[in-house]
Amino acid sequence: MYTLSEQQIDFILNDIKIRGVEMEDLQLNLLDHICCIIEYELEQEGDFEDFYHKTIPKFFKKELKEIEEETKLLLTFKNYYAMKKTMIRTGIFSTIAIVLGSFFKVMHWPGAGVLLVLGIGSISLLFLPLMIILKTNDSNNKRDKFILASSAAVGFFLCWATLFAVMHWPGNGIFWIIAVCISTFVLIPVYFFTGIRDPETKLNTIVTTIVLVAATGLQFTMINIRPAVKLTQIKMYSYIQGEELLKKVQNRSASGHHENSTQQSFAENINNKAEQIKSMILMNAIGESKIPKDFESEGIIIEEGNLGIAFFDNGEGIKLLSELKAEISKYNASGEINIENKIPVDHSILDIDFDKIGRYSNYSVLNSITQIQMYLATAENKLTAFK
Repeated sequence: MYTLSEQQIDFILNDIKIRGVEMEDLQLNLLDHICCIIEYELEQEGDFEDFYHKTIPKFFKKELKEIEEETKLLLTFKNYYAMKKTMIRTGIFSTIAIVLGSFFKVMHWPGAGVLLVLGIGSISLLFLPLMIILKTNDSNNKRDKFILASSAAVGFFLCWATLFAVMHWPGNGIFWIIAVCISTFVLIPVYFFTGIRDPETKLNTIVTTIVLVAATGLQFTMINIRPAVKLTQIKMYSYIQGEELLKKVQNRSASGHHENSTQQSFAENINNKAEQIKSMILMNAIGESKIPKDFESEGIIIEEGNLGIAFFDNGEGIKLLSELKAEISKYNASGEINIENKIPVDHSILDIDFDKIGRYSNYSVLNSITQIQMYLATAENKLTAFK
């Protein structure tokens, strides 16, 4: 058994430091391991330096400082595998939620907004950050790390721009612009000019750059071509104007004298049911029972979609529609209403199967209900004028 001297121990420790190991605890641990190997395996009369230089390579592949890098990696990413599993599960969940949310959106089914928010939110706030952390750790190339981070930033802003655009929330244009700017002025130039220099990656760099430029151009087009918002605003103004016209006609009939209290009660019930239905639809669309006149400046947009959960599975909305239809039948059956003044139900929103009403557009139902109220107000005006 070989016995190390103080000078030999200091020699080993200094050599460990020279080889790039800076962590003091790791230096002492390596020193202890190396000393144990030498003392147990080297003969008493053996050559210390020769045995040491043959022993030290057993601790690394290229350099001794690899041990320190691996140690830092384990300390920094002690939850590496848990993070990896979370990233994969988050990615799968996000993909399923986005696909289902998009399908629900196309079919105008309830729950589309919730699915899209959960899917896009999780992929941008969980999946992308975890992917950056894990992938940058796997690569020692600063260029690759920078490109990966830039790509993730573009993906993050595109996710939120898409979500804001689909949900018709204000501010989506800012996210589009940020994503396009990062892609145009950061990602594409860095990727192209660093990759074109290497003959081995030159062709792939050119092809990928063409794809990136084309994709960025398409995204830029999305910033400028937004006719859907303007068309939606026109629909909202049209509905508001229809409501204002209805109020004028209703005020005119209210100023007249109505002798039949039963007839007046039917009319009031019809208007009350109609207003409840419209308020329910608007609450689902914008969270308010009425459309504000300054909706454009407030960034309020009514998305043309389904009526809300209340109009599915015999919900409160379906019950109100049934009650409205019944009140109109009573009104039309009353003695004072002739054929010309009856409120038409055939070929209206009240003439369809209420179990399928949830699939209809909110604008079509809102305008149809307002039209029914307009027929009622016109009939009431004729009655009061005749009296």
